[in-house]
Amino acid sequence: MEPTEGGKSPAKAKAAWHEMSVDNIDSLVRVADRIHPDLPESDQVFAERVRLFPQGCLALVEDVGHELCGYVISHPIRRRQPPALDSLLGEIASDADQYYIHDLAILPEFRGRGLAQECINKLFARAKRYPTISLVSVYNTAPFWGRSGFVPVEVDEGLEKKLLDYGDDAVYLERKNGK
Repeated sequence: MEPTEGGKSPAKAKAAWHEMSVDNIDSLVRVADRIHPDLPESDQVFAERVRLFPQGCLALVEDVGHELCGYVISHPIRRRQPPALDSLLGEIASDADQYYIHDLAILPEFRGRGLAQECINKLFARAKRYPTISLVSVYNTAPFWGRSGFVPVEVDEGLEKKLLDYGDDAVYLERKNGK
């Protein structure tokens, strides 16, 4: 960042979490393609999640310019049965017994400001009726998630096969609610 006149750096752009709508999907896909180039998912997958469980989908929007600079997609699942990468759900299972964070992505220039933790806290509030919360950690982010109480758990062969689509470093993590 170049200093402004007088040698001061310009202020960092501010952003805030808002409810997501299907109108945000094109912007979401642009962010996803930048953050996850090796884990592509179709816009139909994201749009379906927003339609099926809008309360679990948030957009991080710049205060100036109102551009989407991050997002989270989350929803209930059956315990240890996350959807395969780039797959449609069809519906949220009526017997879902675990909350699943499908994706939390923030553009690099907006990281380090506590925005991810703010989002995670919002998700914890939404997920409190479920005994556990789960996610697939990619890009060696398990230590980040560990700071919020997520730990690796033993997975069965079916889940192990699903994880292969997420990359060699993919780890299935869970967190007991109330921790």
